[in-house]
Amino acid sequence: MIFSRSESSPLYVSRTDPLDILSSYSKYGFDLDGDTWPSVEHYYQGMKFEPGELRDAIRESDHPAKAKKLAEQNKKLIRNDWQKMKEVIMTRGIYIKCRTHAEAANRLIATDEQKIIENSQFDYFWGCGRDGRGHNTFGKVLMAVRDKLRQELSGSEGP
Repeated sequence: MIFSRSESSPLYVSRTDPLDILSSYSKYGFDLDGDTWPSVEHYYQGMKFEPGELRDAIRESDHPAKAKKLAEQNKKLIRNDWQKMKEVIMTRGIYIKCRTHAEAANRLIATDEQKIIENSQFDYFWGCGRDGRGHNTFGKVLMAVRDKLRQELSGSEGP
């Protein structure tokens, strides 16, 4: 049987698996917004807050899960525009990680036309949720970055 690209099975990823290069927890550091971030998750959690000691403490956490926990412990200090900005911040982090680390970009591009699904049973915004009806925003971010990287490789930036 011959399958077209659109019929290929989806790629399931976990945002929180530090061993998966596509994960926001994977320790592929990069420089962005005036700081060096050890992972996309550190960047994402840190950008919830204005520059200062809390953001620095999040950035300096020795594990992405600790960065997330520190951010959760300070929910009252999250910047007012966070809900509007969170997807943009995640996209910027994933994109810069891929532009900084060729192996991350190559792995993402190698997913070809596969639909990428963040396989969280509990997260209905970033993941697919327990019943598969979640927004899968993380998967959509990865696919959008993949498209952007492909455009850059082909030399056509588009509009």
